[in-house]
Amino acid sequence: MRIEKTLSQFLDEHPRLKYTFFGGKGGVGKTVMAGAAAVGFARRGRRTLLASTNPVHSLSGMLEQDVFGAPTPVEGVPNLWAYEIDTRETIEKSKQEIREKIDWFLKFAEIRTKADEFIESATMNPAFEESAMFENMIDIMFKDEYDVYVFDTAPTANARRLLGMSSVYSLWVNKMMQSREEARSLREMLSYSKKKEEKDPLMEYLLNFRERMQHAKELLTDPELTAFFFVTLPEALPIAVIRRFINWFHDFGIPVGGVVVNMVIDKERIGADAAEFVLNRVAMQDEYMEVIEQEFDGLVRSIVPLFDTEVKGVPMLIETAERMFA
Repeated sequence: MRIEKTLSQFLDEHPRLKYTFFGGKGGVGKTVMAGAAAVGFARRGRRTLLASTNPVHSLSGMLEQDVFGAPTPVEGVPNLWAYEIDTRETIEKSKQEIREKIDWFLKFAEIRTKADEFIESATMNPAFEESAMFENMIDIMFKDEYDVYVFDTAPTANARRLLGMSSVYSLWVNKMMQSREEARSLREMLSYSKKKEEKDPLMEYLLNFRERMQHAKELLTDPELTAFFFVTLPEALPIAVIRRFINWFHDFGIPVGGVVVNMVIDKERIGADAAEFVLNRVAMQDEYMEVIEQEFDGLVRSIVPLFDTEVKGVPMLIETAERMFA
């Protein structure tokens, strides 16, 4: 199929691109494609961090190098660091921060109760882990220590919620600030003292938090700085997943960089005596490549072949990057 604009051409047109995300249905090779993209950026001379926000990490296995818990230089690729975020540490850190905020708020509000019940309620929420990962992700972005950040995300539904949190948080903070202002006014009206409170720590926290979320939203929605790439296979289910989510990402203002098609069988290497199973797979992929061309017209950036061996280790990742950026 014809590629209207390759990944290399897209990057040439977006020289300031700094935050890239790779997502898609589980099992399509997001980690490998994110790793190959990171290698490509690093080989262009840009200091690059490859980070995993997927709770089920696989960067260390793919690189055959321990990159868990801290940004680690990738052996064999200058300018490239990799980092599997410690999910457990992130969650525990978030729990401790919540405990401190609740303890402080209860003391400020003169409420005599323990914070444990509030903490359990907050941290048992199914979205708590994603919230903690989002906070960790934007901490990494805000430090601004690298030229490029490549994020290997969780399956698309989780990535959608993760990246959408900046908008959700903004709505929540605005509502909290409105409620806080109403409560403060009521407290002043009912107070025997007509002296206004000089300092409102909760309002200060909300204002700082809103500014932080606004900055995150600005970064995530800037088409010159950010791009989300969908990874698919030439199969029905992965295509259906990204078809559904591309519009959602547009609605949230997260720029879509394009689509990468992975594990395509190279027909030139198929002999006349190939097994019927292989010929059937090739025919099936041909049909879905036509679907991809129709569904994602102008968005396909790269077609990566199905290799003879698993993409594992830096040499194979470099080979994948060369095919991805061809």
